[in-house]
Amino acid sequence: MIVRSLSFVASGLLLAPLSIAQGTPPAAPAARAVQAGEPDEAVAVARRAALQAKLDELVLAANFPGVNVAFVWADGTTLALSSGSADREAQRALTPGDRMFTGSTGKTFFAALALQLVAAKKLELDAPISRWLEAEPWFARLPNAKAITVRMLMNHTSGLVRYELDERFTADLAASPDKVWSIEDRLKYLFDATPPFEAGKGWDYSDTNYIVLGAILEKLCEHSLHDEVRARFLEPLELADTEPAIRREIARCAQGYAGARDPLRIPDRVFDEGRYAVNPQFEWTGGGFVTTARDLARWARALYDGEVLDADSRARMQEAVEAPGLGRNVEYGLGVIVGESRLGRVLGHSGFFPGYVTEMGYLVEPKLAYGMQINSSDFATWKRAPSSVLMELAALACATSSK
Repeated sequence: MIVRSLSFVASGLLLAPLSIAQGTPPAAPAARAVQAGEPDEAVAVARRAALQAKLDELVLAANFPGVNVAFVWADGTTLALSSGSADREAQRALTPGDRMFTGSTGKTFFAALALQLVAAKKLELDAPISRWLEAEPWFARLPNAKAITVRMLMNHTSGLVRYELDERFTADLAASPDKVWSIEDRLKYLFDATPPFEAGKGWDYSDTNYIVLGAILEKLCEHSLHDEVRARFLEPLELADTEPAIRREIARCAQGYAGARDPLRIPDRVFDEGRYAVNPQFEWTGGGFVTTARDLARWARALYDGEVLDADSRARMQEAVEAPGLGRNVEYGLGVIVGESRLGRVLGHSGFFPGYVTEMGYLVEPKLAYGMQINSSDFATWKRAPSSVLMELAALACATSSK
């Protein structure tokens, strides 16, 4: 899930100022350009020290419990850093190996799968979804059903609203925390509803689009979609810390903090005795993974820099539409947020799952990929927008680049 874009400085969040004593952050070493002939080890040590000090400073200033961040530079160098707490009450420090829920950044796996199927001529972006789904007993009850195309699902112009924020769904989720959700279980909250606009004539971010996309992809793949993602992406790219979030017990996951007014009615401490508050399986193709910042950054580089998709598919992915509410100069393509930052053009995605906020992306000109995870979705307590924190770190990462 995503609440709004967190990737771009222009989008910002309105944050409530708090007067919580945080201590004095360490001073960050001044960024310096790498000198010709400087030993690689010295470059790495200086880069790590500068970024770690800046991260510590920003986490304290923003009032985040903890942040994991990772960068992959143009030469393939990867750096993962942590700051803050993985569990405030247990006083456990966050480490780069701690995992968090991806939220909607997980959509990028299914968008990439869909684009690979398009390239293989097994899927057509502008074909009506009725080609694959008309025989489903629930299909005719979807708003705009016969007018929706695959492209409309992928860029959120279908008119299908969000099932996961429907009050009936959140009540059912709270009442049955162990439930395993079927496709129809999720979609029933939209049945026979009046859509907010005709298919293709508006924009509204909705996990429902990717649930319906998942229903199509299931019919085209020989294996389960999670197995397909594992075989196509996770194993070849050695993203060993990434796995589907399909049960309440999640190994190596940092405690998340959802705040007092979570939209899905999740308690502030999202894990209790090693179990998440509900079965996260409901998210499925709307997100649906746990990962580390390092894996996110490596996935961003592979996805946006050519290892996963051919040039034509990457061009299709970036065919974007206006995305009201995501920020100034921000558009949405096929599973990708496209925008401009003070560091240039950005491709990426944001994610929210109760207790966690995630960012992944790629700065096109410096060829810098990044992943960032925060173990809090308690937005009211934040003093800084994650976008501004990320851009400060990315600017320093660019300044310390060896290229």
